[in-house]
Amino acid sequence: MEKTLSQWLIFGIGFLAQGLFSARILVQWIMSERKKKVVSPTIFWILSLLASYMLFIYGWLRNDFAIMFGQVISYYIYMWNLKIKGVWSMSKDGRLEGSKGNIWWKAPLLTLLLITPLVGIGYILTDLDGFRQQVFQNSNIPLWLVIYGSLGQVIFTLRFIYQFFYSKKRNDSYLPAGFWIISLIGSAVIVSYAIIRLDPVLGLGQATGFISYTRNLMILHKQQI
Repeated sequence: MEKTLSQWLIFGIGFLAQGLFSARILVQWIMSERKKKVVSPTIFWILSLLASYMLFIYGWLRNDFAIMFGQVISYYIYMWNLKIKGVWSMSKDGRLEGSKGNIWWKAPLLTLLLITPLVGIGYILTDLDGFRQQVFQNSNIPLWLVIYGSLGQVIFTLRFIYQFFYSKKRNDSYLPAGFWIISLIGSAVIVSYAIIRLDPVLGLGQATGFISYTRNLMILHKQQI
């Protein structure tokens, strides 16, 4: 019974994370449709950060290296975009500031957000042999499937690396065409991984993005005409 409850709790965290991921895409899509151009709203990055935090925890609890690996890089890119958006920044005397001035609770929150993935990775490194046996020598997850799932996460993460360099060059937050093209490719790989892995959290979460990715490409095409 306890095991069943624990499994439901883990899946609950995963579904909530994917719900937030889906919500960010929906919000971004609606805002882009209203403005007749592809936008990169602050709420998109806030929801992304919250969802990534929870999905990292989900992957940790499921001993799923592919999920954890896919979140770490994009997680910090979400934080960079929020910094560019002015959600937080450092004042000259080293205090954390928000768009409305110094807010006392943002410093501990930012610290928590920054260190959680590092703590998770550090925890893994303290028992690297045990982790390798659980993940890479797990009879429930063949090595080829771990590699395939990780490949999907790498492709999916590349979209935010591309977005980061594209935006950094322009010193603003953008979601260019390349971002959506890479999203479509990575999502297709992850959905197929989820089907093989029998993971409803990944499958449902990724499947909902196909329409939005395609629609954003259509909007960008109209912008360029």
